[in-house]
Amino acid sequence: MCLAVPHTIIRLLRPGEALAETRGVQCSIRTDCLPSVQEGDTVLVHAGFAIEKVLPSQQEELTALWEEIYALSESSEPLKSSKPTPPEGPLL
Repeated sequence: MCLAVPHTIIRLLRPGEALAETRGVQCSIRTDCLPSVQEGDTVLVHAGFAIEKVLPSQQEELTALWEEIYALSESSEPLKSSKPTPPEGPLL
């Protein structure tokens, strides 16, 4: 499964690179796939690359969904293993 996390562009560093922020954490990302990105834009980042610009009309819903994901991940118990349970009794 691939996952792209929304980041806000803080500053353009050089062609193809920007400083971005998500949930208070800043990092350098590649913007080669989005040459028209500007400071203040929200982009989806996968593996360090901005892969899609978030439209202003989608930003509120996207933020709400991510906040829900973060809340669920902080309050849930660790996932149980998906390994099958071995059968009980003697093996043939």
